[in-house]
Amino acid sequence: MALASQNAAAPSVYDAEPIPQAARAELERLITSGDLFRYTSDNSPVALLEQEFAAMMGAKYALAVASCSAALFLTLKALDLPRGARVLIPAFTFGAVPSSIVHADCTPVLVECGDNYRIDLADFEAKLEGADAVMISHMRGHTSDMDAIIAACEARGLPLIEDAAHSLGTTWHGRKIGTLGKIGCFSFQSYKMLNSGEGGILITDDEDIFARAVIMSGAYEHMWKKHPMLSDRFAAWQNKLPLYNTRLGNLSAAVIRPQLAEVPRRVRDGRANHDYVAARLATCAHLHVPDKLDAELRAPDSLQFNLVDFNEDEARAFARAAKERGIKVQIFGLSEDNARAFWNWQFIGEIPDLPRTRAMLMKACDTRLPARLTRAECDVVAQALLEAAASVKPLDCATAAE
Repeated sequence: MALASQNAAAPSVYDAEPIPQAARAELERLITSGDLFRYTSDNSPVALLEQEFAAMMGAKYALAVASCSAALFLTLKALDLPRGARVLIPAFTFGAVPSSIVHADCTPVLVECGDNYRIDLADFEAKLEGADAVMISHMRGHTSDMDAIIAACEARGLPLIEDAAHSLGTTWHGRKIGTLGKIGCFSFQSYKMLNSGEGGILITDDEDIFARAVIMSGAYEHMWKKHPMLSDRFAAWQNKLPLYNTRLGNLSAAVIRPQLAEVPRRVRDGRANHDYVAARLATCAHLHVPDKLDAELRAPDSLQFNLVDFNEDEARAFARAAKERGIKVQIFGLSEDNARAFWNWQFIGEIPDLPRTRAMLMKACDTRLPARLTRAECDVVAQALLEAAASVKPLDCATAAE
């Protein structure tokens, strides 16, 4: 069988889109002036980014920080949770999520996830007793049943935090992901919808949470006066909170701001690319892309699918075959020291027994599928995956790969 690379070169799925030209003049101005600290002026690039991002999301307040991990950490501290507070998270998430909880002197409680990558609601309900907060990670942009989760949190008076690092542009019943909970946190890392290399932002409508987060982010002395908000809440917390100094710099904000206008196009093209490749994979019985939930309109920048009826050796052979065709596939549970495999999070203490999530991670595949890919490049990706499957399951997948 011919390799996909013989017909067309596999696209580099790790290359980011160019930074918009509009950012370059501002970057030159900042570099020339040396004005890189966010608090040197009232209308710094960081302050403008916060205002524009909040307006885009329909939130009252936004705080830009060094990373989404920093946003999650500050959120937990701003909620003033007690030391050792139990925070529920999906067991399928990135290691930075439980890390943020540990940094905040809280305890992560892992909840089972099913084959569709979403929270198992029965296990979620069972673990709510004794919980102090819920942090829902929309891992790889897959939204769990937020109707059920919101109702459960409201019934128990638990704050709901959304880790929306992968979900900028996704909606639930038409509402923007990141606005469903008390706080939403987003990432500006290079593989996300908005790219500044590193960076993050949190949004909320709660004045007190915002005031506490601003001060702890590093708004020392009276620098919080440069944030648009009634100052009485800031003044109430002056000198009462530790400073973690995890601010975003002006250079990063200048890179991000022109990209805000690109979000609708990136969401549209990313969704089209995902759905197109998913439809092609559906022609092979051994590659399964789980359906989205009815209320969810996703904004994917990557593709996840499950291997069906592969043993471990066959799964590894599939990943090797895909790589030979120019497409790197990460099988979460089979990639050594993978930060998305919960059994590698030794820093949380005793690793829980989560058989459903473990079984899912042993067959769940991940490959980058950025919005910038052309339809022809998407065909190369799909063909490589189908041929890789056919090389392992020739009787079942050969026709699909032709």
